[in-house]
Amino acid sequence: MRKSVMPSFAKNVTATSGHRRLAAVAATVVLAGSVQLMTAEASWACGSGNTAGAEAKPVTPASAHKGDLTAGFHMTPDGQSITAGGAKAEIGVGVTNFTGAPYENVGPSFAIYNPQGPNRLEDFTVEAATAGGWKKLSLHHGCDPAIVADTSSLKVKQLTDGRAAHFAFRVSVSANAAADLKSFEVFIGGRADGYPMEQGGSHTYTVVRTAAPAKPATAAKPAAKPTTAAKPTAKPAAPKSAAPVAPVEDRTPAAPKATPTAPVSTAPATTAPAGTPELAQTGSSSTNGFLAAASAAFVALGAGVLIAVRRLRPQR
Repeated sequence: MRKSVMPSFAKNVTATSGHRRLAAVAATVVLAGSVQLMTAEASWACGSGNTAGAEAKPVTPASAHKGDLTAGFHMTPDGQSITAGGAKAEIGVGVTNFTGAPYENVGPSFAIYNPQGPNRLEDFTVEAATAGGWKKLSLHHGCDPAIVADTSSLKVKQLTDGRAAHFAFRVSVSANAAADLKSFEVFIGGRADGYPMEQGGSHTYTVVRTAAPAKPATAAKPAAKPTTAAKPTAKPAAPKSAAPVAPVEDRTPAAPKATPTAPVSTAPATTAPAGTPELAQTGSSSTNGFLAAASAAFVALGAGVLIAVRRLRPQR
């Protein structure tokens, strides 16, 4: 905790009246600055709800310690941002002992403070890592608007010399947090049985707010449902099998068979008796019959010529 500078400043003031007036003005300025710093760093511990450990008597006497516990942020950089309604910010706290003697029931302290205000409990959620997982801690106001987390259940039974105890927290900001909440400070410290709380410093977090996403436009409904195709009134008739067609008789007259002609003999022809009728023409008037008749006529003519020639030879 920070000490007031009033006593040390008063020791350097002389007895002269001029110096007294100057001292009064200087004291007023220093007092105003001291009150502001005390509000930010010390008064948040007032009424923190973690005084049960401090009231218990320590096992190791204070005379055995050469110094005090120290506390600080563990693997947590300063100047981070946190989104309202978004992911949680993890914060590590380390409490170390380099006093030459052990401490009993060592634990952390954790508080949130917004110098610009407001400090509403419903705007924050604080959780601590335990053996059973993340545990939500109860929040309450201290003797000023600072918000203090109840860390009485977080403790190490004994912290020997040269050792450190590490604790993990995570903080979230509600999406419905006050509009004036643009940043806040996190104060951490350490405590042990029979000893006052030791402060370990503060980190500042900037609150980021995201714009609400625009609602997607609803798709326009179709004006009318598409008409369904009309069902056929009757099933198409199955094609009837065609009745077998009776074969059409071929009425084209068949060509007459050619009458075989008598073979022509090479022997000398004998004179035919008088009155021998000529060979009757056979066949039809078709081309084949005509050719057959013409052939027979030429044969008969040739035979008649041959006979006539033979008869004329003896007369010469």
